[in-house]
Amino acid sequence: MAHIPGPDETVVDLPGGRLRGAVEGGLAVFRGVPYAAPPCGPLRWRAARPHPGWSGTRDATADGPSAPQLYREGGDPVLGGHGEPPFDEDCLTLNVWTPAADDARRPVLVWIHGGGFVSGSGSLPIYSGATFARDGDLVVVSVNYRIGPLGYVYSAEDGGNHWLSDQLAALRWVRENIASFGGDPDTITVAGQSGGAVSTAALAGHPDAAGLIRRVILMSPPFGLDFPTPEASLERTAAYLELAGAESLAALRSRDWPELIGAAGGLFARTTRWGYWPTPFLPVIDGAALPRHPAEALSHGAAAGIEVLIGWTREEANFGFALDEGIAGADRERVTARIADTFGAGAAPGAYTAYERARPGARPADVLMDLITDELFRMPGVRFAEARAAAGRPVWVYQFDLPSAAHEGRLGAAHCLELPFAFGNFDQWAHAPLVAGLPPAVRDGLAHTMHRAWIAFARTGDPNHPDMPHWGPYERDTRTTMRFDSVVTALGDTAGDSRRLHEGALRRLSS
Repeated sequence: MAHIPGPDETVVDLPGGRLRGAVEGGLAVFRGVPYAAPPCGPLRWRAARPHPGWSGTRDATADGPSAPQLYREGGDPVLGGHGEPPFDEDCLTLNVWTPAADDARRPVLVWIHGGGFVSGSGSLPIYSGATFARDGDLVVVSVNYRIGPLGYVYSAEDGGNHWLSDQLAALRWVRENIASFGGDPDTITVAGQSGGAVSTAALAGHPDAAGLIRRVILMSPPFGLDFPTPEASLERTAAYLELAGAESLAALRSRDWPELIGAAGGLFARTTRWGYWPTPFLPVIDGAALPRHPAEALSHGAAAGIEVLIGWTREEANFGFALDEGIAGADRERVTARIADTFGAGAAPGAYTAYERARPGARPADVLMDLITDELFRMPGVRFAEARAAAGRPVWVYQFDLPSAAHEGRLGAAHCLELPFAFGNFDQWAHAPLVAGLPPAVRDGLAHTMHRAWIAFARTGDPNHPDMPHWGPYERDTRTTMRFDSVVTALGDTAGDSRRLHEGALRRLSS
């Protein structure tokens, strides 16, 4: 006898089987939906494989486990934590929020979480798609994928970038199934923040994703990271194997995943350099799954026609460095030596002075953090926007300037602070010190403006809406950048001083 859904249930029939979801706050929600086969046992460190499907009705009312990752009880002093148990290697699931599982063909928003390639989950409440689905009449999908050593370790035998194969599998699943949830498979926006923004660009530029993505939202993409070649990645894999006490990845296939995650902790210490963002695991420019830098991939071929919204926060690097006592105590000499890595020894003192002048009262630590923000986020983002504008491709650019009140204001407008504003879901962020103490009127007004802009872009490819100043695309003559602060303002060339400073450095170093 067929199951008849109750008032708090909803059912969809897919090629892979029937799903029973829940009605939550007027939305139909489906959680823990498998989009690929469990990457366990012989499928560990293999590209994602199709899921075999299921018989009967599969319960989709509970989140699937998050990808295995390092976990610190009690969280951290900035986000309060970015990953919660349960964790399990069988993690290739996604969640769907929709106003109704009908044939309305609503625009689709796919969210890819960040987390430095080592943390996070599409099932975290902070990434709930409910606000976008309810406020924007969108179908929203969040994705879990392999991170840390299970997603990013590279080997000559098995290759790498398994995280990307997961995301491609999820995108194909969305294309093939989202109409059953009331979504339009021809109007898909993929959005991500930080490492998730790198993923978004890599997906959009991947040949196998051609025609699957219409728009992308890139929030704080660290395009300035030096993504390694296979040769450099093999050196990092060798260090990881040494920490894990194994001769090869094949020898680790029989081990339980907690051992593999535990060994990853030691790689932080092995790869950390003073004055650089720690990244023990990185995407690999392997010539196959990832043939070029994600920012370049998004600028070539069919991906060049994808509509783009990109931005960063004013003090990105404060997230990782403002509370670090080893950074706080740095002197001018040590920071100047670090600047020399970028500008050359001869130009480093002048660059230090330029950064110091741009922030009156700046300490050496402030100069260092502004440099890292420029290197990793702002300048690569500006160069990407400049290239798009030069090619006549529309791109909308923003900078998030509202500072955090936490830790006596030391965090500034730090990395991740724009997330609750874009999602419009501060009720899910009570655990995060980063957002504590923001004036409610300012906070809620700015959240309304940003949230509606993200919705407008996902629906139309243009972020403008009636409750904000006009936001023009970034052009070479205007360099329009929307400044999200207590007062929202469209400005020209907000990064001009840094842009000219870094352009001069590039010319000197290349001559």
